[in-house]
Amino acid sequence: MARAYVFRGLLVGIIALLTACSTPQSGSAKRATGVAEPITADIDPAARALWHNLHELKGEGFLFGHQDSLAYGVQWRDDSGRSDVKLTTGDYPALYGWDLGHLELNDARNLDGVPFARMRDWMRTAYERGGVVSLSWHMTHPGSGRSAWETDAGAAELLPGGRYHRDLVRALDQFADFVDGLEVTLPDGRIGPMPLIFRPWHEHNGDWFWWGKGPTSEDDYRQLWRFTVDYLTRERQLDQLLYAFSPDRSRLDMDQFESSYLYGYPGDDYVDILGIDNYWDLGHASNTATPEEDAEQFVASLGGLARLAAQRGKLAAMTEGGQDTLFESGFFTERLLDGWRANEWTRQIVYMQVWRNANRARENRDHFYVPYPGHPAAADFIEFYEHPATLFEADLPALYESP
Repeated sequence: MARAYVFRGLLVGIIALLTACSTPQSGSAKRATGVAEPITADIDPAARALWHNLHELKGEGFLFGHQDSLAYGVQWRDDSGRSDVKLTTGDYPALYGWDLGHLELNDARNLDGVPFARMRDWMRTAYERGGVVSLSWHMTHPGSGRSAWETDAGAAELLPGGRYHRDLVRALDQFADFVDGLEVTLPDGRIGPMPLIFRPWHEHNGDWFWWGKGPTSEDDYRQLWRFTVDYLTRERQLDQLLYAFSPDRSRLDMDQFESSYLYGYPGDDYVDILGIDNYWDLGHASNTATPEEDAEQFVASLGGLARLAAQRGKLAAMTEGGQDTLFESGFFTERLLDGWRANEWTRQIVYMQVWRNANRARENRDHFYVPYPGHPAAADFIEFYEHPATLFEADLPALYESP
């Protein structure tokens, strides 16, 4: 069912003014401090090309992403070449999310049972087909040894001078070794590092992770983020990463969106992508709002995010989200696509990633975010897939090649 997609770059030289009421800008637009560029000064050319090509997509379409898409699905596991996205639409997602939780424990598998060795292979496969890879990390607390969801210890003693600082550095070294091992053939013929989106310390404005509100102060969170970026770029010289900042929507005050969103923000020199993790507006069980109210708030969250990103020369994305078990058969067209299409600001969102499809036999539960064949939402997902604005893997332009 793959369809042709003609990449329609925005007209070069048409640059809108960056004001609160301005028209959204193209990838060649200015920011207050000059031309928008990735934060890593010596970023690899392929990663720089990914950054600029994603900017050029703004207003034209968005990449659709899925967590753990190649590792397992609702009705299958460890079956090479499968994906519930592909089984339903005939195509793979454009963006692949993976999580590195338990890498810091030297485990062979991540916290969801995905072997790290296979994960590397799947990441290379995605890159070779032109897809994009994003990494999150539900890191066990390096000092206490407790899981990401244990909040008895925060980040204070992980910072320079703290008693667990060396443990944090050891974990970051494990991350650096992992991504350094992901060498691929780059567009210019070099064998070099795969470009990656790295989304550390996500949903920090919630109280469920040790790096979140409560166990970690706002200032300590900023320091944790800055140290992470500085160490990986300066000490480990990783030049293939784009860094995504991703608060959780459920903890944002929509009446004070900017100040609420910027809680813990480490600064423009430390972030490439302004993201939002949004389950709340998409049918979350704890949200008592009507679907109409949800839709309004979803549009407001995407638009507010896009404005902040434009002001700072950043990319904007829904970095994680979706509707668990897809109890609304029209979810993809009526919630996601209509939300993206709502106005000139929402159409600046460059990717939307939904969460994973847990294997029913392994986990003994239903927990999935894309339909599998035969699910009532499958027809709607195919309609979503066929819309020109939704970019799946076969639709992608050469994202790693410089214009």
